[in-house]
Amino acid sequence: MKPEDTQVWFLDSVHAGLQVRLEAAGMSCFDGTALGREALKEQAAKTPIHGLVLRSRLSLDRELLDQLPDLQWIARSGSGLDNIDVEAAHQKGIALHSSPEGNRDAVGEHTLGMLLNTLHRLSSGDASVRARAWDREGHRGRELKHLTVGIIGYGHMGSAFAQRLAGFGCRVLAFDKYKEGWGEQPQVKAPLPHVVPVGSDVLAKEADVVSLHVPWTSETKGMVNDDWLGSWDKPIVLLNTARGAIVQTEALLRALDDGRVTHACLDVLEFEGRSLETLEGLQDPVKKEAFEALLKHPNVMMTPHVAGWTQESWSQLSEVLADKILAS
Repeated sequence: MKPEDTQVWFLDSVHAGLQVRLEAAGMSCFDGTALGREALKEQAAKTPIHGLVLRSRLSLDRELLDQLPDLQWIARSGSGLDNIDVEAAHQKGIALHSSPEGNRDAVGEHTLGMLLNTLHRLSSGDASVRARAWDREGHRGRELKHLTVGIIGYGHMGSAFAQRLAGFGCRVLAFDKYKEGWGEQPQVKAPLPHVVPVGSDVLAKEADVVSLHVPWTSETKGMVNDDWLGSWDKPIVLLNTARGAIVQTEALLRALDDGRVTHACLDVLEFEGRSLETLEGLQDPVKKEAFEALLKHPNVMMTPHVAGWTQESWSQLSEVLADKILAS
């Protein structure tokens, strides 16, 4: 199909650069940020929809994709395709584009920032001084150089975090069961000289810090449970800047209380809605209690799913998508 015949609907707000570039190529772009599922179906019945741009507001499941017979491609601003039925899209010949290259640097920096803040007790030190205390011994930190950092998932985000660790002199171990040659007995060298691919057994034995960089799938949902948290030989600092549903909150709280996890840095929470814009389900007494316990725990640091949310990544995400769409 020629670009001038392509009609694109934007279901979420993204940097304007994407629309500018698509329109410059001749595509017609429309604002669908107010459309819900039913309204999108109605629109597709009136006029062909060839391309969709979205973040996480709507889930494009098989039932909805069935109502979009003219759809040729979907572009998701950000990393991951967890709100899209990938199998159904592939069966229908719909091309899928995401843009993890656009916010990988932001995620790498944020993850490192949370780790350094935790190791050197920066937030609690600041709060202590503001409370007019001068507790030096109570805020004695730890040096990253003397720790072993384990990275689970060595894609765009995991490798970006690894890059930022290069100057600290720490050991960096990486495990990625889906990367060719990176299984339980890795047969390859990592692209970065300071990163050592290892199996999960070596990671569990040697890691002091564990950072999660895996997608949200049926396999990874709830992956961090009591058994997983009990598999480490040493107490760990746990970082999660991937997806909240990977970590079972109640299991994490138990591990924090018994010392299996010394600190947790969470940019994402199990209680996020599928849109990733709000916290949901907290009317459930069990979930509410778990969330309140996180808020009160002195060894938990939380941010509101902003690891990849910087001024620079906002535009870069759209640039990456534009490149991929126009090259397809």
